[in-house]
Amino acid sequence: MPIIAISLYPGRTKEQKAAFAEAVTEAAIQILKTKREHIIITYDERSQENWFIAGKPL
Repeated sequence: MPIIAISLYPGRTKEQKAAFAEAVTEAAIQILKTKREHIIITYDERSQENWFIAGKPL
């Protein structure tokens, strides 16, 4: 059962997240050879102030 966690900045619409989840689900079905009903996708929205690359804020 794949659990796919996606971290992103807040601000995407419900429709955008649904469309992205559908695209990721389709890719998981094709690549991982799993059933649609076994795929779980979660969104973790974190503000930009909580993102750092190489120790520096974005």
